[in-house]
Amino acid sequence: MTTITLEVPDDLAQRLTAERERLPEMLRWALAQWPPRMAQRPASSLSPTLAFDEMIEFLATHPTLEQILAFRISPRAQARLAELLEKNREDRLTESEGAELDWYEYVHDIMTRLKAQARPTPTG
Repeated sequence: MTTITLEVPDDLAQRLTAERERLPEMLRWALAQWPPRMAQRPASSLSPTLAFDEMIEFLATHPTLEQILAFRISPRAQARLAELLEKNREDRLTESEGAELDWYEYVHDIMTRLKAQARPTPTG
């Protein structure tokens, strides 16, 4: 087994220490969730987007199941996504715009999974 040393913020270090035994499992899961195109990008191009920030702010409010199902990104974030998708269709995306579009895909994937979990199960 290999030992890896990371520098992380103090608050994250406390959380990781509490989960020390589960870290390998948690890292495997996190890497499996990471969109493949994002994993190939340099770390400098992986800054989150407006949609990601909106999602995190929303989830930090401890939303109800109904609020989760109703979640949508803001009109401003939707407009930016439309712009990126248009540039992508025209094959005019810069590398940083491609990374930004990947973040939108990542947010969409997370929220789709969360909404699937929040949906009431049909009663037979």
